[in-house]
Amino acid sequence: MARIPPPTRDQIKEDLREIFDEVSAPPGGVGTGPLSVIKHSPEMSRRAAPLFSYVRNESTLPAKIRELAMIVTARVTNCQYIWNVHAPTGRREGLSDGMVDALKNREPLPPMPADEKAVIDLGTELLQNHRVSQENFQAAWEQFGTQGLVELTTLIGFFAMLAMNANTVELDPPVEPTEPLMPV
Repeated sequence: MARIPPPTRDQIKEDLREIFDEVSAPPGGVGTGPLSVIKHSPEMSRRAAPLFSYVRNESTLPAKIRELAMIVTARVTNCQYIWNVHAPTGRREGLSDGMVDALKNREPLPPMPADEKAVIDLGTELLQNHRVSQENFQAAWEQFGTQGLVELTTLIGFFAMLAMNANTVELDPPVEPTEPLMPV
């Protein structure tokens, strides 16, 4: 069980309930998962929601690349929730089972397309070292261009923030997990 349950409307200060209602309303209302943790700060949640929507669903990066960036972030940060939600989506978007499983198990990665390698190398190095080598920068820039590189970096950073919140409150994986837990 999570250390902090998802907030309910009655737990929110009265002057922030209208904002809470706004970020909770369908369509796209923040329900469960790491984004729900930040609903404890309704104004922050309201400000984060448009960026989340863009990097998650509308970025110029292909869906397969966005999903890969999310699972790389989940793997490096050991975030079971994000892994469990996005690994199956990544598979459906065209990521190979062998690559996803090797990433999950921290095994040597199989050969893969240059765009996938660029995401893994950039994301892993950025999250582990907080910097990116010229080689990994160049590879990602060649694959995605300047806008794509900036969007990729922002997506990784946003999902790292979500992972930090999920890990801090020990957010449980979804009720019906679709992936085995990552070894941590």
